[in-house]
Amino acid sequence: MTSIDPLLGVGLGLGLAAACGFRVFVPLLAISLGALTGHIPLSPGFAWIGTIPAAIAFGTATLLEIAAYYVPWFDHLLDTIATPAAVVAGMVASASVMVDLPPVLKWGVALIGGGGLAGLLQGATVLLRLKSLAATGGAANALVSTVELFGATGTVILAIVLPFVCLALAILFCVWVFRKAGHIVFGRKAAEAAASDGT
Repeated sequence: MTSIDPLLGVGLGLGLAAACGFRVFVPLLAISLGALTGHIPLSPGFAWIGTIPAAIAFGTATLLEIAAYYVPWFDHLLDTIATPAAVVAGMVASASVMVDLPPVLKWGVALIGGGGLAGLLQGATVLLRLKSLAATGGAANALVSTVELFGATGTVILAIVLPFVCLALAILFCVWVFRKAGHIVFGRKAAEAAASDGT
């Protein structure tokens, strides 16, 4: 693949950015491997992503990130670092594959769309992890980490195959998580208010 339709490039870029919200380095590794094999074209200035040293670096970072999320309590500390990192990775991932867009438009979409979508997905996964901590004392966090890893991998594959379906599902996932979190918070407040009224 040497070129890509600009609209599909935007869809691909935003889909890969969404995957950064689940795991920061999985989408970057996928882009690097896709560029190395000639399946993903890169924007000017991003040729470094399609090099063997970059693929090795992203592969190592991916393995370390995956392993770190299985360490109890460290996963919550990692979330504080991963949130801004996911935003930056989302911007890089989206900008790197939007090949035929003018620079101003490309960076506008990457900054607002790519960074914003990665941040939303990362925020949703943090909420899920906090809910898991509150419900199980952290016992289910390994399961949450596994689901997030599959989420990252699945989102990358879907972004490449059906980019706009991927975008729609990512947005629906965010809406669902934030609505569930809102119901929990407001439900808890209502229960506390009812308990205080009864005393």
